[in-house]
Amino acid sequence: MAKSKEVTVEERLRSLYDLQLIDSRIDEIRNVRGELPLEVSDLEDEVAGLNMRLEKLSDSLALIDSQISDKKNLIEEAKTLIKKYSEQQKNVRNNREFNSLTKEVEYQELEIELAEKHIREFKAQIEQKKEVIDKTKGHTKERETHLKHKKGELDAILSETAKEEEALINKSEEYKKKIEERLVKAYNRIRKNVKNGLAVVPIERGASGGSYFTIPPQVQMEIGSRKKIITDEHSGRILVDEILAQEQKEKMAKMFKKL
Repeated sequence: MAKSKEVTVEERLRSLYDLQLIDSRIDEIRNVRGELPLEVSDLEDEVAGLNMRLEKLSDSLALIDSQISDKKNLIEEAKTLIKKYSEQQKNVRNNREFNSLTKEVEYQELEIELAEKHIREFKAQIEQKKEVIDKTKGHTKERETHLKHKKGELDAILSETAKEEEALINKSEEYKKKIEERLVKAYNRIRKNVKNGLAVVPIERGASGGSYFTIPPQVQMEIGSRKKIITDEHSGRILVDEILAQEQKEKMAKMFKKL
């Protein structure tokens, strides 16, 4: 039975840097979208909130209309009672009965006055609410227009990049399978903890990519020899030499063009 070929450190470093280039490309695509998905989501929530407010205001108007109708019915009932008591006063036998009916008439007249006052107040509330509804409708329309514009922007970006992003995500998973699980875990951990998601970086002008800390010449030689995986003592990033990085960039650039 043939032995499986042992993966060299250099091959591991190349695979790790390839993976980094793929994931960095995914990051670039997502950065192009920037805050747009969040903006669209926030606008959708805002428009939904405004529509809910309009619905509540509309329900409130319907309730006030119902209350006005109740007060008008009360006025009609009071008028009927006043007519009835006034008729009864014509047939009373003594002052006590007359005075009692007079009090009933006065009470109903007060009920009418109070109901009319409430109707005036309700009508004032309706006018105020209608103003609020008009303003809210205007604001809702403006936000809906803005949402439509932002959705258009997002859809345009997604249509341009969705296919490439999906292909890159699949490639990222494919490349992770080529690398030992412990290295993938280390890579993911570093990527999560460092700026720009760069877990594997080349040496640039004697320092690790994106850093100002100079790497000692002896360590630079070790990195260039590709005999072991070396990390930057300051950032924890995995380091590769400039030549290897350039070779992999050229290789991956060709692959990205095909996606």
